[in-house]
Amino acid sequence: MKKFALGILVMLLATGITFAQVDRSKLPASGPAPEIKIGEAETFTLANGLKVFVVKNTKLPRVSFTLVLERDPILEGDKAGLTTFIGDMMMGGTKNRTKDQLDQEIDFIGASLSASATSVSVSSLKKHQGKVLDLMADVLFNPVFPQPELDKLKKQSLTGLATTKDDPQAISSRLSRAVLYGKNHPYGESQTEQTTKNITLEDVKAYYQTYFKPNIAYLAIVGDIDKAEAQKVVNQYFGTWKMGVVPTFTYPMPVRAAKQAVALVDRSSSVQSVIDVTQPVAMKIGDADYISSRLLNQILGGGSASRLFMNLREDKGFTYGAYSSIDADKLVGTISASASVRSEVTDSAVYEFVYEIKNLVEKGVTQVELDKAKAELAGSFGRSLEQPGTVANFALNTARYNLPKDYYATYLQKLNSYTVADINATAKRLIEPDKFIITTVGNGAEIKEKLAQFGEVVEYDIMGEPAKQLVADAAMTPEKVLENYLTAVGGADKVAAVKSAKISMDANVMGTPLTIAFVYDSQNGRYGQKWSIAGNVMQKTMLANGKGSMSAQGNVLEMDPAQLAEAQLNSYLFPEAVYKANGYSVTLDGLKDVEGKPAYKVVITTASGSKLTNYYAQDSGLKVKYENPSFGDTYFNDYQAKNGVLLPMSWTIKSPQIPVPLEAKLTSLELNVPVTDGDIN
Repeated sequence: MKKFALGILVMLLATGITFAQVDRSKLPASGPAPEIKIGEAETFTLANGLKVFVVKNTKLPRVSFTLVLERDPILEGDKAGLTTFIGDMMMGGTKNRTKDQLDQEIDFIGASLSASATSVSVSSLKKHQGKVLDLMADVLFNPVFPQPELDKLKKQSLTGLATTKDDPQAISSRLSRAVLYGKNHPYGESQTEQTTKNITLEDVKAYYQTYFKPNIAYLAIVGDIDKAEAQKVVNQYFGTWKMGVVPTFTYPMPVRAAKQAVALVDRSSSVQSVIDVTQPVAMKIGDADYISSRLLNQILGGGSASRLFMNLREDKGFTYGAYSSIDADKLVGTISASASVRSEVTDSAVYEFVYEIKNLVEKGVTQVELDKAKAELAGSFGRSLEQPGTVANFALNTARYNLPKDYYATYLQKLNSYTVADINATAKRLIEPDKFIITTVGNGAEIKEKLAQFGEVVEYDIMGEPAKQLVADAAMTPEKVLENYLTAVGGADKVAAVKSAKISMDANVMGTPLTIAFVYDSQNGRYGQKWSIAGNVMQKTMLANGKGSMSAQGNVLEMDPAQLAEAQLNSYLFPEAVYKANGYSVTLDGLKDVEGKPAYKVVITTASGSKLTNYYAQDSGLKVKYENPSFGDTYFNDYQAKNGVLLPMSWTIKSPQIPVPLEAKLTSLELNVPVTDGDIN
């Protein structure tokens, strides 16, 4: 048998017959787009104007009801943030149930119930349908809006805002929206501490009474239910809902920049820059360029095989990921490309963004790229159909955007019909490469001058407002700043007299009490720092006997000679007095805004070349902020006199190692007291 098989093989080779080889470097040829049979939603409308869409799906004994309000975006102004509270306030209790009772009843039947400023939704097993509809209707029609719930939400929001003020991604988002839309546009405004404090219970009630009306609402029902049953239960629970006049709003279309420009937030502690290259675009779902723009974006930066990703990550190694988006919106959409990159390559990364966008518009896409993009989007579309809720969303979109009834049923055919010429024409219509705003959050001292090649650089603060124009004393030097500080805290003589100190501070991290203890012994070059929870030391730094170490939860890291030399400065309660003596250089980097106050920025460079940054208030001379690229920022407040010197009684620590800003209060202070090895260890 083996001989026979071998003979056949020899004969085939001799006659020149070969087997076809598969070229796996090329995508297989595309076949015709399949027809997608999407189950149509059945619809009906109540007398009060509520539009209902029913998608029957009996694969699982479940049912969901999702109510969506179709209102215009609202410019909230000095109440910015109001709409973020509405859903939680509605879930805060009703005339019939407290918040706890609501939660218990939902959990007992394994259901889900949620609300927002524009929606209420519920999902459960079919057998609990009546119960969850009763709960949904109770939340929708009978909220009591308890004041304590609003107080709690405002407090939580203020804590969150404090965190986002030091989050580069959040800062970048605020900046991009502010420069793209303007603060007088609902998409451009940002919630602040003050706007949050301005929100009252009456504001919440007024919003609810104004916008929760059936004549602007859509109800999507998905699951084990048919139209006849849906009509019965919808009339039962929502039929008496009263219509009302809902205000409408119009806003001017944001215009693109006349020419390319750069918006910068100077965050000197940043070791990375957050870059966003953006411009507005007038495009809604269903517009002529909508589907082709999906393909265009997929090629530019829609995934890990896109041009931006392959360039900035795979080729240049600037970032972990570079992506783009082309978003459609009834009001105004956006074209955007973004990445976080190392500070030293910020300008190079911006250059590549600009190059790829311009190259896409001027030279167009290839057939290979288009075929791959079609395959990726077709696959994504197909996978979305596995979720029953997708059909309901399609029905809602069809109504909200006045789409043809077969828009989604023929989506793949439309997707597959686009040619290279079509995509290239879309690029030229949608994108103006020389009119992008390049927003950047990063270390201004390192990147500002380099960014000037891309257009005028305008600085903004962390809330997206134009940076204050601060005027520094022309005669000011870094040495003078330090001299003013030493004078402000009590004078050089009194500072020099402080040879040791023991400080204890109490703080709280997400409800967990924390104690921070510091020991300074400048005479003997010793220093100790301990972070403790419930008496247990979680983190410790120690300098003694010419050695230094850092430990956390049992893991000890010994300092190398360079680290030790830098850390010796920690043994001084007032290190400003010994910068020069220890061989550190100081430079003045202008006047900066620190929490709304002008402060001189002084950069301290160690012998090894590492840098620390302090900020000293222009008016008082006191140190108000300390930056460390590794450990974050510390803000100093509430200076009080102790033994003839001024020290801050309150610290705010913002560190990448801490999920929320840490507020620490000084609880004990001892100056010029004996220090033992036990105090350090």
